[in-house]
Amino acid sequence: MDDDARYEVLRNDEDQYSLWLAGHEVPPGWYQVGKEGTKDECSAYVDEVWTDMRPRSLRERMDAEAQSQAEAQSHAEAQS
Repeated sequence: MDDDARYEVLRNDEDQYSLWLAGHEVPPGWYQVGKEGTKDECSAYVDEVWTDMRPRSLRERMDAEAQSQAEAQSHAEAQS
């Protein structure tokens, strides 16, 4: 691969990131985030912003389950 290649950072609806060769058509379901540079620059950006590797749908489901458990625990404590 060409070391001088320019990349851009893409993100999908699940908040997952990918590096893509700049100037190529963005695949369906992916969106440009406005970061373009060398592969190392784009990788560093992704490392900085993608701190939770879980897909958004999983994070939301886990958060909802944790909230439900906390509410049930509060209710049980109030009943005792």
